[in-house]
Amino acid sequence: MEQMMGLMMGRMSKEDKEAMMDSMMEKFFVGISPEEKQKMMTDMMPKMMEGMDMSQMMPQMMMGMMSGGKDGGSPGMKGMMGDFMSGSSGDGMPSMMAQMMPNCIRVMMPRMEPAQRRNSAEAIVEALVDEGSKGLSADERRAYLNALSDVLETAS
Repeated sequence: MEQMMGLMMGRMSKEDKEAMMDSMMEKFFVGISPEEKQKMMTDMMPKMMEGMDMSQMMPQMMMGMMSGGKDGGSPGMKGMMGDFMSGSSGDGMPSMMAQMMPNCIRVMMPRMEPAQRRNSAEAIVEALVDEGSKGLSADERRAYLNALSDVLETAS
């Protein structure tokens, strides 16, 4: 699954990645108060970061924040995110997202109502199918879709 996410994110343009993140965060936080957001992040971050090598990620993040944004933009988080999304900081965002997304899903899905779970799962699977197979040859696409199908079949 991690390789799939890495492949999917690696083929997206910087603008598409940024738009995807903005859209995901906007949808995720609809109807949640600032206090609830803070508590949720405090509770979830250790679980989402599970298995990540902070000794590698932190220096990249710090360098990104200190170097400032591209095109004369302001330094800080926006510049760092732009660097990560473009892949200029090593594996950057695609690698980090590939590690975090499965943990995020494991943490969030049990907290959702059944209908919301179905809707979220459908959107996730649709994105995996549509975006994950872009740019693949016919054989690669078939192998990719077979791998997704195998995961779904073994879960039944």
